[in-house]
Amino acid sequence: MSYSTERLLLGSQRESTVYTFRPWTLVLVPLVSILLQVYLPLFFQFLAYLELPLLVTVYFSLMRRSPVAGTLIGALIGIAQDSLSKNPLGLYGIVKTLVGYFAASVALRFDVDHGFIRALLGFFFFYFHQVVFWALSQGLLGLQTGFDAKRTAILGILNAAVAVSVFRFLDRLRERS
Repeated sequence: MSYSTERLLLGSQRESTVYTFRPWTLVLVPLVSILLQVYLPLFFQFLAYLELPLLVTVYFSLMRRSPVAGTLIGALIGIAQDSLSKNPLGLYGIVKTLVGYFAASVALRFDVDHGFIRALLGFFFFYFHQVVFWALSQGLLGLQTGFDAKRTAILGILNAAVAVSVFRFLDRLRERS
C-alpha cells in the first residue's frame, strides 16, 4: 500500500506541522460554540444533536498536536460548558479532557489535514464522548439512563459532516508556528 500523493500516516516520512492561534481565537471560538450549544436548541430544536464544543475541542487539540495542550483545551472547554449546562459540574470537564488528550495523541500519528480523516475523527470522538459521558453518569452519579448505540451512531455521522465544515472554517484562523 503506497500513499505517494496523500500520506495518511506521518511517521518519519513527513514532519508534522504545529499550528498556533491568536489568543482571541482561543477564547472567542470556544465561548461562541458553548453559547450556541446552550441557546441554539431553544430556537431550533432540530439542532440539539450538534456538539459544537466537542468539535472545537477536537479541532484545537488536533492542530496543536500536543497531548498536554489538548488536555488543557479539553478541560477548559468542558468546565466552561459544565457551568452553563444542567448537568453536574465536572462531567463535561472530565469527558472533554479525555477527548482533548486522545485527539492530540492521534494528531501525532496521522495527517489530520485530510478531509476523510477529519470526518472519521469527528465521528469517532463524538461516539467516544457519548459513551464516556454515559459511563460516567452511570458510574459516578448512579443515573439510570439508557444508551442507544444506533441513535448515537447516526448522530455521530451528522456531527462528522458538520465537523468537516467547522474544521474548514477554523482552518482560516490558524497560523503556522
